Amino acid sequence: MHVLREQREGGDLKRLREAWRARETFALLPAKMEVSPVWLEEALARLPEPLREEHFLLLTSGTTGQPKLVIGAKERAEALAALLHEVQDGDAAATATLALPISYCYALVNQFVWGEITGRPVVETRGFADPQSLAEALERGEDTMLCLVGAQLPLLWRFFSGRVFERVVRLHFAGGRFPQERLAELLETFPRAAIYNNYGCAEAMPRLTVRRAEDSNSWSNVGKPLPGIELRVGSAQQLTFRSRYGAVAIDEGKALQMIDAETWVATGDLAQASDDGSFSLLGRASEVFKRHGEKVSTSRVLSTVAEVWSRQAVAFRQADRNGEEGYVLVLCPEPDKAQLRTILRQLRDYHPRAHWPLSVEAVTEVPLLSNGKVDPRALAGSKNKKQLWRQRI
Repeated sequence: MHVLREQREGGDLKRLREAWRARETFALLPAKMEVSPVWLEEALARLPEPLREEHFLLLTSGTTGQPKLVIGAKERAEALAALLHEVQDGDAAATATLALPISYCYALVNQFVWGEITGRPVVETRGFADPQSLAEALERGEDTMLCLVGAQLPLLWRFFSGRVFERVVRLHFAGGRFPQERLAELLETFPRAAIYNNYGCAEAMPRLTVRRAEDSNSWSNVGKPLPGIELRVGSAQQLTFRSRYGAVAIDEGKALQMIDAETWVATGDLAQASDDGSFSLLGRASEVFKRHGEKVSTSRVLSTVAEVWSRQAVAFRQADRNGEEGYVLVLCPEPDKAQLRTILRQLRDYHPRAHWPLSVEAVTEVPLLSNGKVDPRALAGSKNKKQLWRQRI
């Protein structure tokens, strides 16, 4: 089996294109791999013969943060890319510009596979690791599609403050909280872009819903399931799905688990269904917990903070000194005293005490994973955090 390790120094797309067009199944791995060669070798050996042609494997992590291989079918990925092209009016984009690792399923399907089925160029960049080259690609090319995650916005405005990219006509967000409250700023930077909230997970390969930004005023509303996809909210508000485009199998390091057409797969999110058929997220299952008997959602707290703090705010779980579950609110950059008072007042006005953070801390930079998402483990373990406020317990 062909194994591709992302390099992000040029040439990734050429090697991926060759692998995609060959019959042999291939594995596409990130530049920084969190599993041992033995773990990977054993997992690849478990792949049954029917999956050794016309499939691809991606390395990701589940709701527990543990690594897993997700196995997708090329035919399904191409069908999903064609559907996304239709529902997102993809004809407006003549190219796609990469700002995320191509080993990230979101970028792979939304951009690379889209380029394969439409015959349109995909422009390779190193993203915000080389902001000047990214800016040049966005400025010099034809009308383009750009895919980002919300955690990249501080980098966007740090490097590109005051710049306008009129050639970006499609701007997609996935992989975390949709930046609904930043739409005005985004349209200043990308004045011609139609902006979309893309929701899904790696097991969905990766898309479940797509919503135009202006179709709701709430970040949590992810829209209605795409044709060929079913969503349902089960016990404890767990959101599950069935999809004709989803992964055919997963391997978490011990055994291969096949996914058939009747299997309901967990998204790792909690949600509620609306009367109009759309779904609203309550937060990741790992972000919703009980504190002093009350259900706390850090996603909802962050949404409240975003109303008065336009910069970056993230959270990580931490137990208090009595062993009770809680969380730490981290701001970037450090707010001044007046801004901090406003944030604390906002928390007091909209949330009971059980929902308040154990502390409010500040960092100069939020650590990110290779796919652009926040790295909660690195953030929790960072020695560079400055405590600004602590709740008395």
